[in-house]
Amino acid sequence: MTKLILGGLAALLVLASAALWMLRPGSQRVEGSMAPDFSLSDHQGKTHRLNDYAGHWVVLYFYPKDDTPGCTQEACRFRDDIDVLGGLGATVLGVSVDDARSHADFARKYQLPFPLLSDPDGRTAAAYDSLLNLGLVKFARRRTFIIGPDGRIAARFDKVDPASHAQEVARTLRTLQQAKMTHTNQTSRQ
Repeated sequence: MTKLILGGLAALLVLASAALWMLRPGSQRVEGSMAPDFSLSDHQGKTHRLNDYAGHWVVLYFYPKDDTPGCTQEACRFRDDIDVLGGLGATVLGVSVDDARSHADFARKYQLPFPLLSDPDGRTAAAYDSLLNLGLVKFARRRTFIIGPDGRIAARFDKVDPASHAQEVARTLRTLQQAKMTHTNQTSRQ
């Protein structure tokens, strides 16, 4: 009986520590700050670096786990809107801590036309304030960053609804691009 109580208390302590860790104040990757560089392999073995996309818009979305309901819905929405996002000059990159084989199965099963990047140690997710590390278990938090052609974070989404997020990203891209065009036109007239 004592072992059972001690085991329960130990489990409660671990959960409480994890909850406190998740609520701690930390650095925030804010809009306007430089996006952290990364070097990650995709589900086909190709290495992607943020520098590879210099001068282009990037939609970098983090998700917890391949082939789970919310992650599948979000990925399929990006798949369904890939022409709209591509028409806005954006490249979509998905990131989770799953391995390349899991990504390959996920991409094949749902015919995902964009790279899924493997971040097995969670280093990139952590650099983007998107890692949930519970010790033995790590997940990427569901967050998205729009990175501008200048390499800066143009928009950050912390609350993501997988069902409508791709459309929200497209609307935000249009707004960002219109604002940039307006600023460029005003600057050129001066």
